[in-house]
Amino acid sequence: MMATRHELELYDGRRLVVHDAGPTGTADELALIWHHGTPQTGALLEPLVTWATERNIRLVSYARPSYGGSSPKPGRNVASAAGDVEQIAEEMYLGRFAVMGASGGGPHALACAALLPDRVIGAVALASPAPFTEAFDWYAGMVAPGGLEAAEDGRDARGSYAATEVFDENSFTATDWAALRGTWASLGRDAGQAGAAGADGAIDDDVALVNPWGFDLADIRVPVLLVQGGEDRVIPPSHAEFLHRSVPTSKLLMRPGDGHISVLDACLYAMDWLSEVARRPVR
Repeated sequence: MMATRHELELYDGRRLVVHDAGPTGTADELALIWHHGTPQTGALLEPLVTWATERNIRLVSYARPSYGGSSPKPGRNVASAAGDVEQIAEEMYLGRFAVMGASGGGPHALACAALLPDRVIGAVALASPAPFTEAFDWYAGMVAPGGLEAAEDGRDARGSYAATEVFDENSFTATDWAALRGTWASLGRDAGQAGAAGADGAIDDDVALVNPWGFDLADIRVPVLLVQGGEDRVIPPSHAEFLHRSVPTSKLLMRPGDGHISVLDACLYAMDWLSEVARRPVR
């Protein structure tokens, strides 16, 4: 199924680019909003569209500010995503919906779970960073934390770092590279397209991640599934463990042999899990 591209004008005048692979046309469909990683364009990726269609899920994605044609939002924090998603849900007539995000998209999915409890029925975060904290060694196990370290000194410092930034191929495991050659080849192409368009989105993501997120994980009351690869060299397992301790409604699925990309194969399981959550009686 081909996704439809929409440009929504938000209340503050910004433009948000939204991609919609639905509706499936049935009354019992589940709506799912995907929060893309860093950097991505926000376009929907295979095999997500195929898996969602097979499961009667209406899959929607959007480009965060400064990505994929969406307007910038200066000074945005992680919590800002909830306001944007609420407007998407209204414009797209989604009603209640689930959220799922990977890597840099994970915190933004959790923001929606915390701040939109009347709309979000459940959330999934895969390979997600935890809030910046001194409760554990936040950088331990990251092969290339330079961008996030620069972001601690502010947006200008992160922008200067971006000018000479080179991706460290050791950040990905052999299973990650295999996934990028196979199932997740579309993700690699999309990341390249996002990077070629400029670094503003990634800069703003990193600055938001190392600053206060704007909500408390302990306030999340909807079911949350955390998925983590045991061999992840981008976002190490200690982050998922901290999130699991901090989110009272969370379930942690560890995949010992997975890295940062190969863990995305668990999206299939996550969609089935969200479908089961959607069938639970509303309290």
